[in-house]
Amino acid sequence: MTERITVSAPEVPGHTASVTVVSTSVTSVTAMSHDRVKLRGVALRTAQGDPELAFVVGHGLTNNVRKPAVRRVLERLARHGDVLALDFRGHGRSGGRSTVGDLEVLDIAAAVGLARDLGHRRVATVGFSMGASIVLRHAGLHAVERERPDAVAAVSSPARWYVRDTVAMRRVHWLLEQPHGRVAALALGLRVSQPWRQPPASPIEVVGRIAPLPLLLVHGDQDHYLPAEHALALHRAAAGGAELWLEKGIRHAESAMTPELVDRMADWLAAATTRTGAR
Repeated sequence: MTERITVSAPEVPGHTASVTVVSTSVTSVTAMSHDRVKLRGVALRTAQGDPELAFVVGHGLTNNVRKPAVRRVLERLARHGDVLALDFRGHGRSGGRSTVGDLEVLDIAAAVGLARDLGHRRVATVGFSMGASIVLRHAGLHAVERERPDAVAAVSSPARWYVRDTVAMRRVHWLLEQPHGRVAALALGLRVSQPWRQPPASPIEVVGRIAPLPLLLVHGDQDHYLPAEHALALHRAAAGGAELWLEKGIRHAESAMTPELVDRMADWLAAATTRTGAR
């Protein structure tokens, strides 16, 4: 199924109207992970975007591709290239149960593989919060060549697991770990698997393996979930293999993204994938 969205810039009182009309086609897509979880999502395209470039987007915990904050990011990225975004397992319309950053690397791998199958020569992965940890782990751990990106951007990523330093993160852990929290998670559209028996490698353990792929770390200095120290720690662990943007006045993940910041990220990734070389 394909729908078409037309967005016009609003008129500003006292100024001559300058209206930008962006028509975006949105197509439903389906993919299968290597462990046989059926994943559903969307592909977006605009006439303005580079058809050779695809942004594979990984959303944050409890989000999905139909949430307004996520959709705004997807539509803005589509001005620069095609966008492919799948609901992670246990989220939205995808099957399975969320493993909160562990097996979701297979979901990102499936999305990158689908982007390659659709003919995109340059693919950038973009993750937010949990999705940021997943794109970092995917880039650092995944060895299948056709499922590797050409550049990576991680927004509001944790550096380590079991973070309880903020009120917001303590609420997240209640949602994931406590019986009443797991029931509440269902109301948010989140189906969670059993807790990890063995914690997977954390983002800070794998970020140093991503080079020579270009890596962009983006973090707000007002992040109320994960303080900016997480981004600084990841940047140090990358040992010169990452660029870090600490954004003033920005809070957490998709809901904090401004059109200007999304545009800057897209431009950086477009240039980075060009440097990496079209496959």
